[in-house]
Amino acid sequence: MSRRVVRQSKFRHVFGQPVKADQMYEDIRVSKVTCDSSFCAVNPKFVAIIVESGGGGAFIVLPLAKTGRVDKNHPLVTGHTAPVLDIDWCPHNDNVIASASEDTTVMVWQIPDYVPVRNITEPVVTLEGHSKRVSIISWHPTARNVLLSAGCDNLVILWNVGTGEMLLALDDMHTDLIYNVGWNRNGSLLVTTCKDKKVRVIDPRKQQIIAEKTKPHDGTRPIRAIFVADGKIFTTGFSRMSERQLGLWDLNNFEEPIALQEMDTSNGVLLPFYDADSSIVYLCGKGDSSIRYFEITDEAPYVHYLNTYSSKEPQRGMGFMPKRGLDVSKCEIARFFKLHERKCEPIVMTVPRKSDLFQDDLYPDTPGPEPALEADEWLSGKDAEPILISLRDGYVPIKNRELKVVKKNILDSKPPPGPRRRHSTCDSDFSQPALEEVLEEIRALKETVQAQEKRISDLENKLCQFTNGTD
Repeated sequence: MSRRVVRQSKFRHVFGQPVKADQMYEDIRVSKVTCDSSFCAVNPKFVAIIVESGGGGAFIVLPLAKTGRVDKNHPLVTGHTAPVLDIDWCPHNDNVIASASEDTTVMVWQIPDYVPVRNITEPVVTLEGHSKRVSIISWHPTARNVLLSAGCDNLVILWNVGTGEMLLALDDMHTDLIYNVGWNRNGSLLVTTCKDKKVRVIDPRKQQIIAEKTKPHDGTRPIRAIFVADGKIFTTGFSRMSERQLGLWDLNNFEEPIALQEMDTSNGVLLPFYDADSSIVYLCGKGDSSIRYFEITDEAPYVHYLNTYSSKEPQRGMGFMPKRGLDVSKCEIARFFKLHERKCEPIVMTVPRKSDLFQDDLYPDTPGPEPALEADEWLSGKDAEPILISLRDGYVPIKNRELKVVKKNILDSKPPPGPRRRHSTCDSDFSQPALEEVLEEIRALKETVQAQEKRISDLENKLCQFTNGTD
């Protein structure tokens, strides 16, 4: 008599559960712009969501603890002149977020730990280099202040946010619209998908394509690709019959897939989220009402279906919490922030365990907030694995660290454009000490304004408590 043997896996019983209604974020007008971005970015301090905004683009930043109904006058981050298409938190500074927009610019923002009184309108730095809308941004996983942007001009640019300078431009590699870009674990390689139906693996510093696969999925709909363990590549796409597929590929043999599985027939592009610590890939389709998850192993069939979290309402976007933001005491291995039309609903993925002790096998050391390299070191050819931290005692977010942008003298690197003009005499009268004095005064005024904003915010909170107590 044959007996079916069930594959052993500690993640076989992972289940998803939405939080209670009072722990959701209500009354948020999620953006309706047509874009395959996730519209949401999360870290251990904040959740940021791209929202509808008249006369430009905006996103809202909420402290994780500020659940419930969001005040309609809650300050927004507004600086773009057209809709925001993508946002991404810096992995090395929980108070710094980058935004990409239809107005062709990328902006980097410093978010204070307290809730500001007015909209945040002044970015720390504005990065201009694209000629068409910018739909993708992604921070380097190990190097400080290195940011990647990709636009509809088929151009990928790497920036040093600390100086506001362009480090590299990959301009002759893509012949059509770029669908997505992903880093490998140490940030030495990029994987990109493109409308020309090719998946490319690129060494950005050598500016060369080291591997390329044409038509990993036969369908015409967009493809997504990410790096997973051991340098393998995981893709999602569509078959010729418009069935959604997932594939696993080895760079050493890019012609044939390690695994290729068909899933269902639906129009939504599958957004893959990968947890390197557990080797689980979560697939969230835009317009779907479910999250499917798979475990990637070295045993055939290599991509093992685990389970599906299902709900009634479709998702407009999805945020994925880094491992250091999870509650280890509840055996939480992933947390998603599902966007509805008017709210954001956290969904917790848990491994059922009877013991209340710390589970070493579920929480290996995970990448922490400290960068392993400086931007210049990485650009010169150095690579480093992420600096790992233990989650045994839970992760405590670091206090606000200011992002300092040091502008280099533009005249040192660029000749003056056009014919030379004689400088006016008033320029020479304005001496360096006087300039420094003015800048110091501006800095002091900014600090005063920030202190007053914090004081007003504290007083408002006290007033709310007082009025609530007298009701």
